[in-house]
Amino acid sequence: MSAPEPEREPGPAPGPGPADAPTAAAVRTARRQGLAVGAATAVYGVSLGALAVANGLSVLQACATSLLLFSGGSQFALVGVLGGGGSAASAVAASTLLGVRNALYGVQVGTFLRVRGARRLLAAHWTIDESTAVGAAQGTDAARRAGFWVTGATVFAGWNLTTLAGALLGDALGDPRRYGLDSAAAAAFLALLWPRLRRREPVAVAVVAALVAAALVPVVPVGLPVVAAAAVALLAGLRGRRGSRGARAAGQR
Repeated sequence: MSAPEPEREPGPAPGPGPADAPTAAAVRTARRQGLAVGAATAVYGVSLGALAVANGLSVLQACATSLLLFSGGSQFALVGVLGGGGSAASAVAASTLLGVRNALYGVQVGTFLRVRGARRLLAAHWTIDESTAVGAAQGTDAARRAGFWVTGATVFAGWNLTTLAGALLGDALGDPRRYGLDSAAAAAFLALLWPRLRRREPVAVAVVAALVAAALVPVVPVGLPVVAAAAVALLAGLRGRRGSRGARAAGQR
């Protein structure tokens, strides 16, 4: 009968191997990008808050648009149409059409987030231009998820805080035209749009949408040119998606 083997003390748990290093580095990079993009985007909330109050919204209403709507383009469209004398229906229509793109983003984001329950609702609310762009730009699903969540959280927190600051500032300053804030909505909207005009197709869509809006300004009520321009972009996006699906289907045959 052989002697029992002495018990061995458990060693330390194995740490991450060399194969995990690229993934961890990619996640850190995604987080840094998310923080940087989120901080830069949040600055525009000051203009939004000031313009919203100057155009008749209360401080609470201005903050509610950021908390509940949380879509810079849609919020600036809403405030811009109301400030230009448009009806509430035109303002809501313009805001809604511009917000439809976030639903299209959700199709792309859903491929790497794969969330359920309450996190799914939060992900839908945080699916905006910036979180989608940072997330989709990463090389791995782990980095994509990190980029999306960090960007979404940073923009949401910063956007709401700066909206409140801008609303309080605008309420104290009075008429924004004295300080040039009446043109801030258009300038901020262009600043959000400009980085996305890097390929011929987005540039062409932007030019056509601008021409349609400019042509309609003299002949339709205030607010409808914005709705028409948003409709042009939406139709172009839907056509592009159908074309991509057709090309993929043809390639699989």
